[in-house]
Amino acid sequence: MRRALAVYAALLTAGWFIGHWVHGFAVPEMRPMNEPTIHRLVTTALILFVVAAAIPFVPGAEIGFALLLIFGAQAAPVVYVGMVGALVLSYSVARFVPVQALVRVLSWLGLHRASDVVEELSRLDPSHRWQYMVDRMPPPWLSKALRNRYLTLAVLLNTPGNSLIGGGGGIAFLSGLSRMLSFWSFLAVALIAVLPVPLAFVLIASL
Repeated sequence: MRRALAVYAALLTAGWFIGHWVHGFAVPEMRPMNEPTIHRLVTTALILFVVAAAIPFVPGAEIGFALLLIFGAQAAPVVYVGMVGALVLSYSVARFVPVQALVRVLSWLGLHRASDVVEELSRLDPSHRWQYMVDRMPPPWLSKALRNRYLTLAVLLNTPGNSLIGGGGGIAFLSGLSRMLSFWSFLAVALIAVLPVPLAFVLIASL
């Protein structure tokens, strides 16, 4: 458990530093620039934003919000597509992580119960994994959250300060690791969950 806490603290710290660096690059000081320079800056900032937001524990949503504050509603489509792209990237990468590799990592961290659960889940058909998890969650609110998994995922992605539980990239990565959400289900949730903030900027600008 101590090893797991140490790794968690290291990931939080690394995520903060990466987020701070990307924020400083992607949200520059406002100064006169010619059009080609602005285009290069926006393109580079978008690529960095997508890659950084896909990394667990990096506060990608906060970076996206900062871009919206600086560039306004005109950046909303870019930020929206970028954030959805980051979540899908993180989810997709996680789908290629071998289950046994995850089991070994959890055992190394001292999380033996979690390791056993992951190994048991890997033997079940995907359609039975949710029920297995519900049966192992005694608190009623946890069971209810699992039964309403799509809503729970959307809420987690929009929860302020969710970088403490891995951020959007970490939540998407765990969704991919679990193999309990299909690609299209995850994409649908991501498209809906990311929409409110960029849409709000567009609606406010149109008033």
